[in-house]
Amino acid sequence: MATTTQNQAYAPCSGSFKTVAIETLGCKLNQADSDSLARQFHGAGLQIIESPEAADLYILNTCTVTHVADRKARQLLRRVRRANPKALIVATGCYAQRAPQELSSMPEVDLVVGNLDKHRLLALLGIESLKDPEHLLLMGDPSPLDTASVSPAISPRTRAMVKIQEGCDQVCAFCIVPKVRGREYSIPPEAIVEEVRARADEGFREVVLTGTQLGSYGRDHPGWPDMEGLIRQILKETRIERLRVSSLQPQDVTPGLIELWQERRFCRHLHMPLQSGSDAVLKRMRRRYSTHQYATVANALREAYPQMSITADIIVSFPAETAEEFEECYRFCQSMELAGMHVFPFSPRLGTTAYRLAGHVADTIKRERVQRMLGLAQEASRGFRRRFLGQTMEVLWENATVDGGVPLWPGLTDNYIRVYVQSYQALINRLEDTVMVSEAKDGLWGELVDASAPIPF
Repeated sequence: MATTTQNQAYAPCSGSFKTVAIETLGCKLNQADSDSLARQFHGAGLQIIESPEAADLYILNTCTVTHVADRKARQLLRRVRRANPKALIVATGCYAQRAPQELSSMPEVDLVVGNLDKHRLLALLGIESLKDPEHLLLMGDPSPLDTASVSPAISPRTRAMVKIQEGCDQVCAFCIVPKVRGREYSIPPEAIVEEVRARADEGFREVVLTGTQLGSYGRDHPGWPDMEGLIRQILKETRIERLRVSSLQPQDVTPGLIELWQERRFCRHLHMPLQSGSDAVLKRMRRRYSTHQYATVANALREAYPQMSITADIIVSFPAETAEEFEECYRFCQSMELAGMHVFPFSPRLGTTAYRLAGHVADTIKRERVQRMLGLAQEASRGFRRRFLGQTMEVLWENATVDGGVPLWPGLTDNYIRVYVQSYQALINRLEDTVMVSEAKDGLWGELVDASAPIPF
């Protein structure tokens, strides 16, 4: 049930907004939500700009998975207020859902809106009650989204994020997400297919399917397709050139899904969260797989598709993690030869089981373990990329920066390798065959196979 708290102060009415800047912290699901907001505001006649300093309205879509994410959100809100005193500043997203009063107490913030009402923000800014309050808290228990929340998205990126599912019922010991995203709810497959078609019609070459718990897709609606069936339907009924899934747990990767990667349009990259390489720690975390299951799926994917990229999340120093358990985790991650690892120190979140567990690891030990795991992550990522030196791969190019007068273009292969090329051709949103020629700091340098007839930049 939604609750509303108001502080009496003046805030601009919606008619005074001409420009809006939207910034996003956290996951691809948040990016999908922000893209949806951008399209709604654009449709209402507002100009979407990148500079918070020049915007009439600033929206920060927050993350709250760790205390670091919370701190970054507060820093951004204060920074924007200093740079743009006249803007209406809105905090929304998962931090706003978890701790609305905390954000509302910040003098820099005018409006706090939880996840429940995030997709109605445009309408909320136009309602009569917004003419008076400086702080309007629109909160509630996260609930199933109606299909209106599946709205087209405006994005400066070459990849479009499409939300297919919301919420999580798994309640892992460390995770606050079920409390800020709510119960699992799938978006109708017809709405998803229609949005993918719309993104392709707008010129996007790649779509990323996002959600809180993608492997649960369709389980709340008997008769709907599961994740495998949804992907088959999208590939059959749309012309999108690249389709990518944002994240799946190993127990959700079925033999039929593995077969689907034979389809050239289905990107050969899977983010498969691990969290720990110790079975004892996984059990305490309440994860629903073992290291054996994880390795079995990873090995099956690599055997079928040698170019497959597998990336993972790792939580270091979960409560009571012993030195032996950390070493076990380190050795397992080393054996997996992951293409990328997102390494996080354990961050206690009030409202989770892990918050109350005994045996929290000392900060000095936690920092040492994080540094070791980050070193392994860099080593494994470089090792994976080196395998592709000399090969020709298709790259989807993004927007360029200009350094020293020469445009530098970043792009991604289908297996999620970052590639760079210097070229005067206009490459943005083009899929081009590219030879991998040498190592870059976080990727590879490439050379276009067809570098003839340069197009003025």
